[in-house]
Amino acid sequence: MTSLLHPPTFALSKHEGHHLRLESTQGPAIDVFVLEQDIVRVRVLPDGKAHGPRTWAIAPGLEDVPYEGRDRLDTSGFALPSFGILTTEEEIRIETTQIRLTVALAGGRCTWEMRRDGGWRIVLQDRATQAYNFGWWDERIYHYVRRQPGEMYLGLGERAGSIDRANQSYRMTNVDAMGYSARTTDPLYKHIPFYLTWQPETRQGFGLFYDTLADCTFDMGRELDNYHGPYRHFIADHGDLDYYFIASPQTPLAAVRRFTWLTGRPALMPKWGLGYSGSTMSYTDAPDAQRRMGEFLARCREHDILCDSFHLSSGYTSIGAKRYVFHWNREKFPDIEGFVQDYLAHGVRLCANIKPCLLRDHPEFEHAVRDGLLIQTRDGEPAWVQFWDDVGAYLDFTNPAAVAWWKQHVRDALLRYGIAATWNDNNEYELWSPHAMAHGFGTPWPAREAKVLQTLLMMRASRDAQREHAPGQRPLLVSRSGGVGMHRYVQTWSGDNATSWETLRYNLKMGLGLALSGVSNIGHDIGGFSGPAPEPELFIRWIQFGVWMPRFSIHSWNDDGTVNEPWMYPTLTPQVSALLKLRYRLLPYLYQLLWDSTMEYEPVLRPTFAEFPEDARCYAESDDMMVGASLLAAPVVEPGQTEREVWLPEGVRWTCYWSGEQFEGGQRVTLPAPWERPVMLVREGSVIALNVAEQQFGRRDDRRAFIVTPFAGNERVCRRYAEDDGESEAWRRGEFGEWVVSAQGDAGTLTLAVEVIGPMPRAATSVEIFLPAGESRNVAISAGRIVADEPMGGWRRIVVER
Repeated sequence: MTSLLHPPTFALSKHEGHHLRLESTQGPAIDVFVLEQDIVRVRVLPDGKAHGPRTWAIAPGLEDVPYEGRDRLDTSGFALPSFGILTTEEEIRIETTQIRLTVALAGGRCTWEMRRDGGWRIVLQDRATQAYNFGWWDERIYHYVRRQPGEMYLGLGERAGSIDRANQSYRMTNVDAMGYSARTTDPLYKHIPFYLTWQPETRQGFGLFYDTLADCTFDMGRELDNYHGPYRHFIADHGDLDYYFIASPQTPLAAVRRFTWLTGRPALMPKWGLGYSGSTMSYTDAPDAQRRMGEFLARCREHDILCDSFHLSSGYTSIGAKRYVFHWNREKFPDIEGFVQDYLAHGVRLCANIKPCLLRDHPEFEHAVRDGLLIQTRDGEPAWVQFWDDVGAYLDFTNPAAVAWWKQHVRDALLRYGIAATWNDNNEYELWSPHAMAHGFGTPWPAREAKVLQTLLMMRASRDAQREHAPGQRPLLVSRSGGVGMHRYVQTWSGDNATSWETLRYNLKMGLGLALSGVSNIGHDIGGFSGPAPEPELFIRWIQFGVWMPRFSIHSWNDDGTVNEPWMYPTLTPQVSALLKLRYRLLPYLYQLLWDSTMEYEPVLRPTFAEFPEDARCYAESDDMMVGASLLAAPVVEPGQTEREVWLPEGVRWTCYWSGEQFEGGQRVTLPAPWERPVMLVREGSVIALNVAEQQFGRRDDRRAFIVTPFAGNERVCRRYAEDDGESEAWRRGEFGEWVVSAQGDAGTLTLAVEVIGPMPRAATSVEIFLPAGESRNVAISAGRIVADEPMGGWRRIVVER
């Protein structure tokens, strides 16, 4: 890298369509790519050459990228709009309908503006002093920008602490952080170098995505240096400074949607992935594991605990005390086929734990070494790593032969028995040695520079194995670690959390951080994974919170030998059963939110200020969140509480889910918070789909109903809900139906409409509509007839016969 003691001076050397190149006679170059009206990419190359690998992150509107990665000059999928350009002796200015980028030719510093009230407003500027490293600091990549008063910084994936990242610093490198503090631990499991800058006063913001596989650091104002003024920065250990600016006017959600679109279509997983998934390490660690697993089904039936799947922990692979991926311990599981089929007969699918590291005494270790399937040192020896209680070597998913080996073993060891899903675990790829080399698709490179890529390719290989085994079925995969693009493959969770009230509070914020980073199919280990057993009150509050998360799994490795199970506290078991039935009642709504995530790139979870950016009170630190646009969830995250105070965002009315009581927005209300009834409110102007059929373990039914909270005036309410078989890939061929539910009123009459479009998986001759009890207008129906209009539990129940 050329050492430059003075900032280089640039000139426009190339302008071909969407791509502009600025070059300096001293060597550095800056590429600008105008990709969309609201997305512009900048790449800074200190010596004029690209050093980073291909990209596995950029997949605009696509389901995947090539296995070997996408060429960084590939612009397929982008609109590549026309734009204005103005060049002077001092600067070059590029203008789309939403973004204006000015690059100072002396030094290459960028100033970003967005439209505001018919003019332009500066939202981001590179730091005036040393914004980039042009080769005279070290070999790392730097980007320094000015920090403005009042800015919020959101995203960066599952970071610990508050949702606003301001004044903190974060290290982004995947590690196995068992028992972490959800308030302070850093780094954690995932590598998502994307964040939103949001200015509450002006309600403008933008997203920055740094497309890198490198371990990197974000400082959001924690660092201070007298020579430079207020700033924040990004530092990557290697590669190039290659970033995307995404405009986000009016709401932070605009940039979230566009970043999700930019990095690929979220996977649509089967509906059963939303159900309760049992899990604990203790069952498969037991010497009589198959019997213990059978007891779980018996207990679910005994206590009427609804359950759709079970996460089969790695104890099924044990030899002695250690774990050997794809090896079945037949002393613990003497009848694998019978075990799996018994679960399937009860409507419970199995998701088997798999790990990407082979211990040195794994039965197939020598075969893997001989065939070059493992990450190796430069002299061809296995690149040893500490893995659990021994040493081993990671499989190298940049080697096509290793991918083929993995897929074959997923099929032979798991899928052929009827295992339905894979749980890709312990896949942080903690490689630190500079001597470890990855195959690199035929061009070796240091393995520590591709850790997050290994994780993504592992998920991809598992998904492809499942697709090849059952091409007509949607695969379900779970992964603990990951990076940008993981939403194209897997459901995830926040890892091995500690058992505490603090974890409950901050896991909520961690989930919001993931959702604002394009990863919506998420959850947490309910009850806490590591530590003592949760006390009864903490356990029930965890379950209440879990009702709203896309992933719901009670999972634990309690160091006091206890097991987190739905029936662990007999006096609470009826409440646990009732809460699970509440979740299953809400499944149609949650399923639509995941459908919207796949089809429209909508985040499932969001902070209240993202929906109500004009309400200043919503920016205050809180423990509330929106589940979709319609449901305000207010979990109890402190012990000894029987009530919950909630700020109701202004501008709309809110209806208590339990009582049907309505409240004006813009005020604090205090609501009862009993153990069996989590506090939630429905937003005015919403339609929420429900399943009101009776549910029992092993026997399911589905009968649709809708909560409708109409506006007081004559504004129309309308919502569409998709209905399909929930499992197959037939939705890709358009084989799904839709409910279209609407309401519109005047002073005296509220007219409801319930329409069915397209093929439905089940016939429905009638449907129930629940209106707030305070809705006193006469109700008319545009098609069909009303056969019942009666009060029910604080609501007004309307039965419409179609």
